[in-house]
Amino acid sequence: MMSHVTAGLRILIASPLGHVVAAPLQTAFPGSTVVVAQDQAEFQNAISARVRFDVVSADLIFNRADLEWTFDGLDVIEGLRTADRLSPVLLATQGHSMEEDHLAEARVRDDVSGVVSKSDGLQSLVDSLRAVAFGQRLAPPAATTHRPSLFELFDSRRGVTTARLAGAIASGNAADVASLATIARVSTNTANKAATTYLGPLMRARNEHDERLPLTQASVYRWCGLHARYIVSWCRRHGHEDVLGLPS
Repeated sequence: MMSHVTAGLRILIASPLGHVVAAPLQTAFPGSTVVVAQDQAEFQNAISARVRFDVVSADLIFNRADLEWTFDGLDVIEGLRTADRLSPVLLATQGHSMEEDHLAEARVRDDVSGVVSKSDGLQSLVDSLRAVAFGQRLAPPAATTHRPSLFELFDSRRGVTTARLAGAIASGNAADVASLATIARVSTNTANKAATTYLGPLMRARNEHDERLPLTQASVYRWCGLHARYIVSWCRRHGHEDVLGLPS
């Protein structure tokens, strides 16, 4: 028997593997409409074609080689806001350490109604979607570390400069001081201080530098590589596409 509670629900699943769960969700929510967006283009088409979804589930990291550097769950949130299609958003995580800074930002965003782990299985997703669709907010997952997030550290005038320097490096566009200055659109003096004044203090604040070793440009470049997915995502979503070599 069709439930009057779920009849008419509009659910968007933004995930490269969204079709895997679409049929089970259709069964779990009889009478609902389940739309799958496997990439950015399908997501844009989905939100352009409807007034509003009742709930959106999005992968926090799109685990596909051609997407993980260009689109993620935080982009989904920005896209809903830009299109004036705000909906309760449930983010699905894989449990990888590379999600740490994405999760730290998600925890403080009002437009994230909950986070669910994919490893918890389909029933957890169904229960979480049902709760979020009907106005509940799920308790955010506990932070695994107590270090400041990049989201917080980039939130200042110096933080923006730091993010631009990091983005130029993380995207592979800067290989030395001269190219870093050019790509990040800063003075050579500023680029030369990436380790001492900008990225170095940030690494220390997060306890991500071994103080037994010198803090060099090379160590800064390695650090940017380790955190590249979030750095690139932050720059992409905050109007700094130019440092990534993307049209702004």
